Amino acid sequence: MVRADSNRIDRPAAMTALLFAAVVLAWGFTWYAIKLQLGVVAPEVSILWRFALAAAVMWAGLAATGRLRRGRWRDHRWFAALGACLFCFNFIFIYKSTGYMASGIVSVVFTTATLFNALNQWLFLGRRPRPQVVGGAVCGIAGIALLFSADLAGLGAPGAAVGLLFGLAGTYVFSLGNLASMKAGGLGLDLPNITARGMSWGVLFLALWSALRGHAFVIEPTPAYLGSLVYLSVVGSVAGFLAYLALVRRAGADRAAYATVAFPVVALTVSTVLEGYHWSPLAVLGLPAILLGNVLVFAPPLGRRKPA
Repeated sequence: MVRADSNRIDRPAAMTALLFAAVVLAWGFTWYAIKLQLGVVAPEVSILWRFALAAAVMWAGLAATGRLRRGRWRDHRWFAALGACLFCFNFIFIYKSTGYMASGIVSVVFTTATLFNALNQWLFLGRRPRPQVVGGAVCGIAGIALLFSADLAGLGAPGAAVGLLFGLAGTYVFSLGNLASMKAGGLGLDLPNITARGMSWGVLFLALWSALRGHAFVIEPTPAYLGSLVYLSVVGSVAGFLAYLALVRRAGADRAAYATVAFPVVALTVSTVLEGYHWSPLAVLGLPAILLGNVLVFAPPLGRRKPA
């Protein structure tokens, strides 16, 4: 009897662990897949194909499951802001960043989104960050400095600096998209319906941007490009997102957010094996410093008093 109760208790925990692993693996490999997209097709056009396919899958899934909801036209300003920040310009910067440095390094830079979130909530919402968050920011900045010390001090410094700036710019735009998602979340639609609309606006912005830049709307017919496109669209953008939603529902948003701390470890491992990334002694110290900074940001406030 005790064993049956124990099994019943362990199953939800096992499912939560499985969802967490699915999110970390799905998002951990996306950075190398982005690297495979660079070359013949302009980055903006590759992002366009990625989210056009992902949006089509999202709309089809909502319609097939009967979860498609009608929204109000006046709310599309927030869906458009969401699309611009989360599914357009942030990815333009991120794709450009991967052209200058290993994809695993870009994934580590992306973890600074937690620090930008705290800063933007202070600037735009008046929510002063806790000392714990400030300590996390200091750890994160120090970790980035250690991680890039060898690149910035060597002959490849200009390229490394440009890649770092593109990565930080894309992460900051992503953080602004988080604020837009907070506003869009109060419009009466669930997250899948909001995301499908945001992706569609992102595709529209990407199409306009690519046309203004004079890019050709082509697809590179190679196994590497097509395979990475399917992975980024279906696994990275749709399956990973749905697994993350299920994880939030089971474990809570605060615990689910630890996935963004864990997937850079996967991305850096992939870069080490497939891209020949070499670890300097300072870089070895920089990674745990960045991860520690994110853990401090995510962790519950220290010294929180128990409710009466």
